[in-house]
Amino acid sequence: MRIGEIELGYRPLFLAPMEDVTDASFRFVCKEFGADMMYTEFVSSDGLIRDAKKSLAKLLTYDYEAPIGIQIYGNIPEAMVDAAKMAENAVGLVGGHGADLIDINFGCPVNKIARRGAGSGMMREPDKMVQITKMVVDAVGLPVTVKTRLGWDEDSKIIVELAERLQDVGIKALTIHGRTRSQMYKGDADWTLIGKVKENPRMHIPIIGNGDVDSPQKAKECFDRYGVDGIMIGRATYGHPWIFREIRHYLDTGELLPPMGVSERVALAKRHLAKSIEVKGEKVGILEMRRHLSSYFKGLPDFKETRLKLVTLTDPSALYETLDYVDAHWGAISSTDSIDV
Repeated sequence: MRIGEIELGYRPLFLAPMEDVTDASFRFVCKEFGADMMYTEFVSSDGLIRDAKKSLAKLLTYDYEAPIGIQIYGNIPEAMVDAAKMAENAVGLVGGHGADLIDINFGCPVNKIARRGAGSGMMREPDKMVQITKMVVDAVGLPVTVKTRLGWDEDSKIIVELAERLQDVGIKALTIHGRTRSQMYKGDADWTLIGKVKENPRMHIPIIGNGDVDSPQKAKECFDRYGVDGIMIGRATYGHPWIFREIRHYLDTGELLPPMGVSERVALAKRHLAKSIEVKGEKVGILEMRRHLSSYFKGLPDFKETRLKLVTLTDPSALYETLDYVDAHWGAISSTDSIDV
């Protein structure tokens, strides 16, 4: 599979951009476990053109993450064009690796985004969505991709026609989440319409499917049944970034890897914590690691008191000592034992 000049190999696996989750430290561990393509957390076009510190910080990427896309969102055409140009010039603005492509978020369903016409709110204005996409494609030299949903609600699933229109204005790949905006993340993702987009003889760009892929078996089923070129994984990576390794192994061999043991998870948590502190400094790095430190050890018996330490301690040495304690007391749980993820 190729996106422009970016070669991603056969059946690539994508890390979905998730606000407050897929920061540089989490992307670091996902890349370690085999994510083929990753994206920044989505960046507000309004925030970028106002030089908002938080938005600008999201443009910073690293060489080891390549290929990586910078994802932008908004509903004002001129602001989206300016933001795309800034993302294309990320190296000049914030240093680092920069962007290998620009991705436009037309899929975020949360109220504060969609209700003001951005994200999946654009599903109610497909003409404007196509207009913005064309303006961004024409404004930058990098490949432009789009992530979107099936439609606004059950009565307006417009993705098959919309996919053609987006392709015709020059996008190089399309990611489709198999839900409408009204569904949010409820119910099951409907991959049948994703499959219809892929089988449309007019479509020639790669189609990436997204939604409810939470196991190697599910990933293989989606590739085999719906013919997608790639699969994007979002919520299933949370507390479980090694899912990329599990899926790749299953796709290549047909065999399931044993669950990751506690000692391996402790070692991963330490690497992730160190990277978070390196990237964001001690205070913020520890604060933003708390959700991950808790999730890595979900399902361990009699873990409540230790979990509380992991989400309240502020001293890195104390956190590392607590992780050593986890290894000493629960490390005997082998990778073949059942641990919820």
